[in-house]
Amino acid sequence: MAICLIGVGRMGEHIAANLARAGYQVHAYDIDPERGVAVLAHGARLAASAEQAAAGADVLLTVLPGPAEVAAAVNSTVLEALAADATWIDMSSNTPAASEPLVQRAAAHGVNVLEAPIGGSPTDAATGQLRLFVGGEEAVLARHRRMLSAVATRITHVGGHGTGYTAKLLVNLLWFGQAVATAEALLLAQRVGIDVEVMAETLATGPASSAFIHDNLPSLLTGDYLPVFGLDHIRDQLAAVTDLAERLGTPHSLADAVRQVHEEALEQYGPLDGELLAVALLEKRAGMLLRAATGPQD
Repeated sequence: MAICLIGVGRMGEHIAANLARAGYQVHAYDIDPERGVAVLAHGARLAASAEQAAAGADVLLTVLPGPAEVAAAVNSTVLEALAADATWIDMSSNTPAASEPLVQRAAAHGVNVLEAPIGGSPTDAATGQLRLFVGGEEAVLARHRRMLSAVATRITHVGGHGTGYTAKLLVNLLWFGQAVATAEALLLAQRVGIDVEVMAETLATGPASSAFIHDNLPSLLTGDYLPVFGLDHIRDQLAAVTDLAERLGTPHSLADAVRQVHEEALEQYGPLDGELLAVALLEKRAGMLLRAATGPQD
C-alpha cells in the first residue's frame, strides 16, 4: 500500500516514521522543505510537491494544523493523482463545516473519506500510541484499521462524517476548560496561603480530580505551558464548538467563557505555541505564578 502523507510537523514526522517502519511505502510532502527532509531518516520518501507525493497512492493522509491548511492541500489535482478507489484520511484538527465541501470534492473524484483527528502528544505519536476519533463509513475504516493501528492504540469509530471532528473538538473544549478552572482554583488557594502543591494533591485525590490534574498540572507547576499547538488554532477550535452549539440550540455559556479567555490570551501573546497560555494570562492578572517549590520562579 502506497501512502501520501501531507504535513510533516511534530505529529506528521512520527506518523510517517511508524508507517514506514510497519512496511508501508510513504511518500511525504510538506510546504516547508526543511521539515520534510526529516522523514528521509525514517525510511520515507520525500516528494517535491503534493501532487508528486499523491501520484498512484492508495491513501492520502493529511496531518495539518487546521481547516485552512487542509483546504489548500486537498485540491482537485491532488485527488486526481491518487489511485482508483483511494481513501483520504484527514488526521488534522479540522471542523465539520470546513470539511464538508472537501468531502464532496473527494466523492466527486471517487475518493473515499475518513476523518481521524488525533488525540495525544508528539511523544504518543513517536511511540505509536495516539488516539483517533474516526468519522465516516465503518466499512472504509475496516479497510484501513490495520494501517491506522501502526500509529494509534485507540481507534474509536464515533459515527458518520463530521462526528469525528466534533468528538475531538469536545474533548479539547473540556481539557481547556479544566485547565482554566484548575488555574483559577489554584491561584485563589495560593492567594489565601495554601501551598500550591498541597492544593494540587488535594484536588488530585478528591472528587474534583481530572486527567488534566494528573497528567498535565505537574508540567504547569514547573513553568511548562506545553508549546505544542498554536494559540490561534486553539481559539479557532473553541470558536467552532460555540458556533456549532449556537447553531444547534444547545447551552454553551461555559464554552463561551473558555473561548473568551483564550481569545484574550491570543490578544496578549499572539499566535504562539502554548496550550496553557490562557493560564499564563490568568497568572499575569493575579500577579503571581503557579509554581511548585522546586520549580523555576521566573
